[in-house]
Amino acid sequence: MGEIRALCISEKRGTEKQATDRAFFITEYGIDGDAHAGDWHRQVSLLGLGEIEDFRARGADVAFGAFGENVVAEGFRFKELPVGTRLRVGQVFLEITQIGKKCHSHCEIFHRVGDCIMPREGVFARILHGGWVTVGDTLEITTEKIPLDAAVITASDKGSRGEREDASGAAIREILTAEGYDVAGYSIVPDEREELEREMTLWSDRGVGLILTTGGTGFSVRDVTPEATRAVIDREAPGIAEAMRALSMKVTPRAMLSRATAGLRKRSLIVNLPGSEKAVRECLGFILPQLQHGIEILRGDAGECAR
Repeated sequence: MGEIRALCISEKRGTEKQATDRAFFITEYGIDGDAHAGDWHRQVSLLGLGEIEDFRARGADVAFGAFGENVVAEGFRFKELPVGTRLRVGQVFLEITQIGKKCHSHCEIFHRVGDCIMPREGVFARILHGGWVTVGDTLEITTEKIPLDAAVITASDKGSRGEREDASGAAIREILTAEGYDVAGYSIVPDEREELEREMTLWSDRGVGLILTTGGTGFSVRDVTPEATRAVIDREAPGIAEAMRALSMKVTPRAMLSRATAGLRKRSLIVNLPGSEKAVRECLGFILPQLQHGIEILRGDAGECAR
């Protein structure tokens, strides 16, 4: 177990990073505002405080971030950890993907002092579950699964204006809590594609495993939740909505009129639910027991779906 001693970001690669007191780690992307963030395996770089202090003891006056590192932690010699090691800082989970690196073009610190310890002492990681990290937070090695969490988004013009009680959103939160999920977010937005897309993206970037929407899946011209969902997902998961429609047809033939969809964005599963409390309870009763396994596969915490 160790402690975060510095967080550093830069706008350009190959330059020294600047220290900041707090940083937002975006799931499967990197640190918000950092030049090295992206869809690759070296989203975050880490150095041990001891290695930096040893370098300073040789007479070099270097600040945190000088070697291009994002995270400086006390209590770790990172290069001794094997690839695949998981690290946890609060709700943020990292997985080490690379030990050291080859320098193809020397960085700013090398040109200034003639050496850089990042290639031989640093490690790189990807972000499995995002969130805020603050200097002083505890960093630890973990073998735990990422805790189940969820966000609920209600699409309702009247609800967003306070003219209608959000019974379906309340029912979803009640059921999720009873099933052991941490409901990390809840919002009511009007039936506007841009706002729905923004909310889904926000919670996906934070690494929330399950994002449930309610409302906006019918035939009304204002019903745009499926369109917003398709705009943000990377892959579709059609079987979930198909199962809801098939099982709901046993309750009412009007279930065939649902346009609900489901899909995956980064490490989040997004599912459209109906807008009524009764239908929400029915659909979650059908699908929720199976969704946990899907989320664990998505996060790398479980094997294949087939038995």
